Amino acid sequence: MKRTLLFIACFLYAANCFCWGFYAHQKINYYAVFLLPPEMMVLYKLNIAFLSEHAVDPDKRRYALADEGPLHYIDIDHYGQYPYAELPHQWKDAVAKFGEDSLKRYGIVPWHIQTMLSRLTAAFKEKNFSGIMKNSAELGHYIADSHVPLHANSNHNGQFTNQQGIHGFWESRVPELLAEKEFDFFIGKARYINNPGDYTWARVLESARASDAVLTVERELTKVFPPDQKYSFEDRNGILIRQYSSAFTIAFNKKLDGMIETRMRLSIASTASFWYTAWVNAGQPDLRGLSGQKFSENDAKEFDALNEKWKSGGSMIGKQE
Repeated sequence: MKRTLLFIACFLYAANCFCWGFYAHQKINYYAVFLLPPEMMVLYKLNIAFLSEHAVDPDKRRYALADEGPLHYIDIDHYGQYPYAELPHQWKDAVAKFGEDSLKRYGIVPWHIQTMLSRLTAAFKEKNFSGIMKNSAELGHYIADSHVPLHANSNHNGQFTNQQGIHGFWESRVPELLAEKEFDFFIGKARYINNPGDYTWARVLESARASDAVLTVERELTKVFPPDQKYSFEDRNGILIRQYSSAFTIAFNKKLDGMIETRMRLSIASTASFWYTAWVNAGQPDLRGLSGQKFSENDAKEFDALNEKWKSGGSMIGKQE
């Protein structure tokens, strides 16, 4: 009975983990560090473990704060047809047209990325070690989320088309199974982004345009894979977990023609480029003096409190994108 309950709990967790997945988010921040120039690497490389581990803090925060959820997605199809011309890209214009509460109801990730970029730029100007590290880690998370097709579609988990679980399948199962063996993370250097707002919206529109393909491919494969071949049971740390089978996962990735690898690579490049842009906009401060700094006791308490809330076993608060 205990083993059965553990299985059910883990399956429900996997079905509701609507994010790149801890593994992928951590890898994105990790590889982004190596795209930075030496002047930034002197600080970022020393703190690569923190940047990787805390890439998932925004998802953990969704178990504590209702306002966190809308920062991760945008149901952009709510605003008409691609390319959604009726939705202003400037925050003040969007608020004037739709109202802030309405915008938050359907997600605000493209605008929140600009907020996070401003916070990171300010931290660089102040040479605030804690601010630089925390804002870098979390900015990487929101940027990565904006590159996910189903973060830009109201049918975010296939709930309208009887495809529940597809969100975590695309973002978690495929990278966890294939990234180390098949994905190529040798990418060029970070570049300065002249217009971060336009850049962000371009990525979001790419995600929205790709979302139909994600849903269509999974639906087509389901027709040819019997249930006992679509799903499998795998042991994870002594717990039996039902998940998409390796065969179905490989077929899905192949039929998408490398989409997941492409979006993950672009997430890495975008994250590094936003970090670099914030540093340049702050006047390219010398970071060598920060390389020996550590997090404060208050920082440690903040991290511990967040982990405790996440580990308490509660549910995400608010809409689960």
